[in-house]
Amino acid sequence: MATDFETVDFFSDPSVAEDPYPYFEHLRSKCPVTHIQNGVVAVTGYDEATEVYRDVETFSSCNAVVGPFAMFPEPLVGDDVSDQIDRQRDQLPMFEHMVTMDPPEHTRERALLMRLITPKRLSENEAFVWRIADQQLDEFIGKGRCEFISAYSQPFAMMVVADLLGVPESEHQLFRAGFGLGRPPGELGFDERERELNPLSWLDDWFSTYVEDRRREPREDVLTQLALATYPDGSIPEVTAVVRSATFLFAAGQETTAKLLGTAMRYLCEYPELQDELREHGERIPDFLEEALRLESPVKADFRLARRNTTVGGIDVAAGTPVMLLNGAANRDPRRFEEPEELKLDRPNGKEHIAFGRGAHSCPGGPLARTEGRVSLERILHRTRDIRLSEEHHGPATARRFDYEPTWILRGLNQIHIEFTPVEEA
Repeated sequence: MATDFETVDFFSDPSVAEDPYPYFEHLRSKCPVTHIQNGVVAVTGYDEATEVYRDVETFSSCNAVVGPFAMFPEPLVGDDVSDQIDRQRDQLPMFEHMVTMDPPEHTRERALLMRLITPKRLSENEAFVWRIADQQLDEFIGKGRCEFISAYSQPFAMMVVADLLGVPESEHQLFRAGFGLGRPPGELGFDERERELNPLSWLDDWFSTYVEDRRREPREDVLTQLALATYPDGSIPEVTAVVRSATFLFAAGQETTAKLLGTAMRYLCEYPELQDELREHGERIPDFLEEALRLESPVKADFRLARRNTTVGGIDVAAGTPVMLLNGAANRDPRRFEEPEELKLDRPNGKEHIAFGRGAHSCPGGPLARTEGRVSLERILHRTRDIRLSEEHHGPATARRFDYEPTWILRGLNQIHIEFTPVEEA
């Protein structure tokens, strides 16, 4: 029975969470910018999404995390609701984190974060990335099989970000145990209005201890650099500002990498000829990762709120309207990408995808995610042969089954069971 996309609720329908792309194409066939349920304007067009991302004067990020569930104490009324948004934004979830801020606050806090993610620090971190990749593979490589997300992607991504921020290795396992205890953002069937304002508070407490300790007694370590970082004007941030930059990077950085690695593994299994090509031509691994990001963007939906009456792609958008940027749809826009559903290593504009967003809010952890993906695939392809999906868990090639995370924000596999032939290293 064909799905009636006119009646589909993107925020609660499990079938759309499992495979959103037919729904995205339905929306695009109507218009790259179209009104849907919940008073939302959905943007499936690449150019239109990029336009919204770059216009921080017209579109606020205050609802970036909760979308249409951003409930203000007082209704937003009028042709320009900027003052109302700014006055009430502290009533919305995650309001103290950079992802929901607008300039000039966002500009200042992002500058603080970028002082922590410097090219030098990323370079120092890469040595750890290589080591932890092999360490994580050592845990299961001899078995010839694993559930890849739990055995590799999630713990690997967590420990890499922990090292980037200077968390002592002796405490990595404690952080690892803390994740997965809360609800995922955008969970189907969960009323986002019930979410606590700061679901990362347990991380805030942990990093506050680190920062306060290093401010009292500086050491020669990354946490001290974090604690003593200043704003561009030289002023010293409050402890909470430093902490929330660190905790959001810690949490969000893991999501992107874990989902990217899961997607990459699925494609390697479904197109076994790719494995041989990438083993022989390792320099093409970055191109493969860009296509994986484009085809299965880890952030499926991002949100903005119109501050004033405006238009997007020629469509009227009233002040106070939630605007849903569907990255996963924009990255398959045929006006931008030829044969968009095909994986092409030689795609000339493959790096133009917006899996990491665009403009002021583009993901600061993008370079780290790319490094993690490149290193992981190099080590996995070097240490294995004949990587394949477990038919016991995913069915035969003619009838595959996959379990995707049931959220309307993120796109990623919950599990991917693989089998492979280990390669003994000299």
